[in-house]
Amino acid sequence: MNRALAVYIALSALTLVVFALWPELDLAAAHYFYRHGSFFGGDSFSRFGREFFRVTPFVALSAYAALWLAKRLGMKLRWAPSGRAMIFLILTMVIGPGLIVNLGLKDHWGRPRPYQTEGLSGQDPFRPWYETDGACKRNCSFVSGEAATGFWMVAPASVLPPPWRGPAIVAAFAFGAGASLLRLAFGGHYLSDVLLGGLITLIVIEAARRLLWPRGAAGLESPSGAGSRRSRPRGAAGRTPA
Repeated sequence: MNRALAVYIALSALTLVVFALWPELDLAAAHYFYRHGSFFGGDSFSRFGREFFRVTPFVALSAYAALWLAKRLGMKLRWAPSGRAMIFLILTMVIGPGLIVNLGLKDHWGRPRPYQTEGLSGQDPFRPWYETDGACKRNCSFVSGEAATGFWMVAPASVLPPPWRGPAIVAAFAFGAGASLLRLAFGGHYLSDVLLGGLITLIVIEAARRLLWPRGAAGLESPSGAGSRRSRPRGAAGRTPA
């Protein structure tokens, strides 16, 4: 297990324990964004912000697919993702935000969203993350799908070649944090929902990356789009030594 994967698993376990012992932390965070009888997000600018964070990951995936296809069709590009990178991106999107978060948890957990909760403009009793018998029937609060897709942006950033990779990963984490903050402000999710939604996706990303590139960063693409295989050393005369 690599260090990043171990850190994400440990943070997930810590989040589960902390919010199980002190579930009122979720309510405290929700009340921070609850002002004058409602949450933020009623104006057109806020709605645009939500759409931006919701749509951008799918735009990024489409853009990478277009670059891969253009390279396959013979276009000369400075960089394009490899076929293995495209498998990585699609796999992590489908398994993380898709199967685990949206199909596996959100539709079966029963936790009402903050705006549905009594004391926060709703009528349903509050449920901590570990209780699945809430009033919500489908597309519930636990965990956040938009936090999951927001932090999925780490996946396309991680297959970029140096020197773009590092800054892109930092920007991807900022993007995921922004998407999560907006869901809190809109009353769409509790703090534990967005933390665990993001961490689940990051765990899937790291596990898939270790599976597809067992040698780590050495197996990722170079700026030309080729793998990192090094040519064998040549002799002084330019011939490969025996």
